[in-house]
Amino acid sequence: MLFYRKSQLQRPPEARANPRYGIPRHLLNEMDAANIELQTKRAEWDSTNNNLELRLHLGPHYHFFNGALHPIVSQAESVWDLTFDKRKTLGDLRQSMFQLLEFWEGDMVLSVAKFVPAGLHVYQMLDGDDLTLCELEIADGEDLFVWNGVEVGGIPIPTGSDCEPLLLHVLHLATSSEGERCPRLVESPHVFPSNAEVGAVLTALAVPVGVLFISATDPAGEENWVAIPEEDLKKTFREQGLRNQSSVLVQDSSDDNSSLLTQGRWFTGMNEMSWLQVQNLCEFESEEKQVKISATVNTVVFDIRIKAIKELKLIKELAENSCLRPIDRNGKLLCPVPDSYTVKEAELKMGSSLGLCPGKAPTSSQLFLFFTVGSDVQPGTEMEIIVEETMSVRDCLKLLLEKSGLPGDTWHLRKMDWCYEAGEPLCEEDATLRELMICSGDTLLLIEGKLPPPGFLKVPVWWYQPGWHTGHWKSHPDQMHGAPSPGGVWRAASTQGAPGDPHGEVSLLYLGDLEISEDATVAELKSQAMTLSSSERVVPSPAFLRAWTVEGRRPGRLLRVNRQPLKEYKLGRKTEICLEPLQKEENLGPQDVVLRTQMRLPGQRAYAPCVDLVWDTGRGWTAGSLRQRVAHFCSLPVEKIEIAKYFPEKFEWLPISSWNQHLTKRKKKKKQDNLQGAPYYLKDGDTIGIKNLLVEDDDDFSTARDDLGKETQKQLALGKKSQEALRVQNGDLFSSTKTPGRPRAPEASLSIHVGSFR
Repeated sequence: MLFYRKSQLQRPPEARANPRYGIPRHLLNEMDAANIELQTKRAEWDSTNNNLELRLHLGPHYHFFNGALHPIVSQAESVWDLTFDKRKTLGDLRQSMFQLLEFWEGDMVLSVAKFVPAGLHVYQMLDGDDLTLCELEIADGEDLFVWNGVEVGGIPIPTGSDCEPLLLHVLHLATSSEGERCPRLVESPHVFPSNAEVGAVLTALAVPVGVLFISATDPAGEENWVAIPEEDLKKTFREQGLRNQSSVLVQDSSDDNSSLLTQGRWFTGMNEMSWLQVQNLCEFESEEKQVKISATVNTVVFDIRIKAIKELKLIKELAENSCLRPIDRNGKLLCPVPDSYTVKEAELKMGSSLGLCPGKAPTSSQLFLFFTVGSDVQPGTEMEIIVEETMSVRDCLKLLLEKSGLPGDTWHLRKMDWCYEAGEPLCEEDATLRELMICSGDTLLLIEGKLPPPGFLKVPVWWYQPGWHTGHWKSHPDQMHGAPSPGGVWRAASTQGAPGDPHGEVSLLYLGDLEISEDATVAELKSQAMTLSSSERVVPSPAFLRAWTVEGRRPGRLLRVNRQPLKEYKLGRKTEICLEPLQKEENLGPQDVVLRTQMRLPGQRAYAPCVDLVWDTGRGWTAGSLRQRVAHFCSLPVEKIEIAKYFPEKFEWLPISSWNQHLTKRKKKKKQDNLQGAPYYLKDGDTIGIKNLLVEDDDDFSTARDDLGKETQKQLALGKKSQEALRVQNGDLFSSTKTPGRPRAPEASLSIHVGSFR
């Protein structure tokens, strides 16, 4: 075979077609095909070796609770997956994030985060915009937390490995309703920073004086409890060698030592712990209510069950129709243990209690599930069922509805999460329980409301009419807080402003839920939503509507392109839409940005009513381009206007200059003139103040309302500082990290997650 240099083949088309040059056409075609294949392989190799998969956790979607960060809604909606080239710099990643998160305002800080048993914890902050991700040692699959670097939801966030939260299992004697100690141990999970003093356990349990014991294992493999000397209570958890899932036993000074410990070993009334206690929970009466069965770690559960039936003197027929179920420290029956398991395989601790119950244990292909109706679950009230793990979600839903006696088909299933709350719905109705990782011991919730079919979204739709258009609507007094019933008005409470002030109130009127395909366009969404509107809110056509997502009880992201499919906007299951009526038709392009402009009233600290301005950013998000557009909109010379962006959460106006030469501490060079980035973070719906320098020439953009807002914030900050100082003085170190929310189930119910379910 002949090989030619590429330079030899670069001949004019007439030469390539002429056989006198001696280069056959098929060789030229083979060369082109080989070059294309080589370029494809190079691109694949480059993507495989240089791309990182990053998991971005968005700060506004999290709240700080019980010592760690937890999603406000769900884990799926709080995490964004991003593929990024590790050869690019941290500054490139941050700029990409600003373009991806159009709703972001203020500083953006990226920090390495990791999941610990207590939740999400933030470690070191990424610094150095000129450094590549490879130089920063960012690993593939790294979790990055996106926030302002200070607080989340108004709560300062502790960062670093020193204060890593530890999830500990704290055991203590139960307290009766009369306040007396009961001879029964209660286990509850608690979270502490690893650099906190060990004595904080006594503070958390409101035990003024007591003794702490930590679990230790001797050379023989037996569990012992070692007391912590009083002088060591000032040491940190890490110094004491405590890790996640460690157990701590708390003994009040008034407790009877014999009920908890003897010679450092935990016992419950017998010197040797090589036994299991079996209680008779069958319908048949017996002379004994419970018996103790001797066992070793290799004893088979079947032998324990048969021996218990004999010692309880029950009928022999129970041997074919009974099972053993572990009883946790709160008295709850856990899922049955298969007869073929050994004590070690069943993870049964010596001295623990088992219940002899009617019914067979599930086979290896079956699941034992708890289920209940609604999301307000009280521990111990669940119903039980055994199903095949190959059963589909649809068939399981029908079976649970039949057993619950619930009519209709407007129900769906959700899996309860670890903190006893409803998790994500089981949307894949044709998937099997095994495919969805449903395990024995899990709790399923029957929730009213039919799920939309695959590929469809169920979107709550609101009607949004800014106050500067037709004035504020009045809401019913009983509907001032929370989501209203259909037809009700919901209003986000805030400081009252002057007429035409867009920051005084936001009124939303609930129209109803809309089921729509993810392949439908924004225009189709508007068209179908018009069918929910009453005769009082009729618009000529969908072009007279503007669609926004609802974020934080006010319009958030603008769905600007009418022909763009909804799936490209990545709307989640929790997304809500509000529709804003317009005075004229609007057809926004992908580069158009909608801004609310307000003209400053001469001689007054006030503004005229808002007027919408559509700005084409095709030439760039520069201050000069925006000033040109605003000047043309106001019919004023560009050198005779000043403009500023309003930050309502701070009650501040930031002037927008054409000469953006802000310097950072890390980079002593001119930043890019891009209003999407710091310090403006300009986006759809932002308010722009305009000052006519022909009639007014000062630098003040603020209003009397801004002065009042800042003073209110200052008073609130002083109040928080005084409350924090009072908490520290009283020794309540952990209550300050909790945010108000809906009541949760008792902590004791969380003990189900410790290896009891398989």
